[in-house]
Amino acid sequence: AVVSTQSTGATCKCLSTFVGHEREISKGTFNPSGARVATASSDSTVRIWDVASSTLIQALEGHSDEVFSCQFNYAGDMLISGSKDNTCRLWRDVNSERIIP
Repeated sequence: AVVSTQSTGATCKCLSTFVGHEREISKGTFNPSGARVATASSDSTVRIWDVASSTLIQALEGHSDEVFSCQFNYAGDMLISGSKDNTCRLWRDVNSERIIP
């Protein structure tokens, strides 16, 4: 898909589409290198995606309600998520290709 904006005249092209959450996505954030995207969803998960291939790298499960926020740390090796279950979770090793328990 290509989108043109009237206000600036800029043309934008969709580079990746991430499919896998079971409910709506409330937040998306890039890691510092721009190679990964984390998405928070009302399906109670955070998912980490490879930008270049649009593939799922990790599904982070542990919250019991909607996850509305997520953010990588400056180094990109940890991620924090905030949920409607009144908890924040700190996830480590987000650069590896294994699921974090």
